[in-house]
Amino acid sequence: MSSLTVTIIQTNLHWENKQVNLRMLENKISSIKEKTELVVLPEMFSTGFSMKPEILAEPMHGETIQWMKKMTASRKIILTGSLIIEEEGNFYNRLIWMQPNGQYGFYDKRHCFAFAEEDKYYTAGTKRLIASVKGWKINLLICYDLRFPVWARQQSREGEPEYDVLIYVANWPERRSHAWKTLLQARAIENQCYVIGANRVGDDGNDIHYSGESMVIDPLGEILYTKKEEEDIFTITLDKNHLQTVREKFPFLKDADRFMIIDNKE
Repeated sequence: MSSLTVTIIQTNLHWENKQVNLRMLENKISSIKEKTELVVLPEMFSTGFSMKPEILAEPMHGETIQWMKKMTASRKIILTGSLIIEEEGNFYNRLIWMQPNGQYGFYDKRHCFAFAEEDKYYTAGTKRLIASVKGWKINLLICYDLRFPVWARQQSREGEPEYDVLIYVANWPERRSHAWKTLLQARAIENQCYVIGANRVGDDGNDIHYSGESMVIDPLGEILYTKKEEEDIFTITLDKNHLQTVREKFPFLKDADRFMIIDNKE
């Protein structure tokens, strides 16, 4: 069975400074020595978690999307992370899944963080994005979505799990890091999948501190990687055989409740 090599970039972000962030991230991506297939950036990687979309938002043909196309084509990687997008008069915290051929998918954050008034500035998404690469299915979510397990829950497709890897890109504050770590492990265990949480470090323009603690967790809930406070570029290869062995030895997903998500956000 195939493997999947993933690189997480845990970094400080320059507050609301798109050009500096893109140069910094380009340098970090260019510094990756290992052969990697997927590079994961934090939430709002070009600006930090800002509530100024009227100033910072870009269209889908804007500078940051073009930068992602350039990076994926030159490095022959898939690149993912979220940024601020304007579309048809609405602002979105939108995750982009950019492929080397310039084709992309996107996911708009479902659960806007009302505690920081994100819901007042951004429109909530209504659909999940499950991407596919090398036979791996990858469910892509953003930060606060982590607190809502139903949105991430595996739904059986013809007797098979819906996805193999669950990725959260985040700006998750240090003051709630216990929840971050606990919920990432819970999502891995209950969905019998690998979980990747890519968080930032440093202080943002609102004096909120981020301790990073990006994580890679296996389908049994074992932590394969985490790093606190420091900037880091970490590459790991996920093992499909291990995933299948866990699911076959512990076939818990077959006993899962069937359910339907009724959209109440439109």
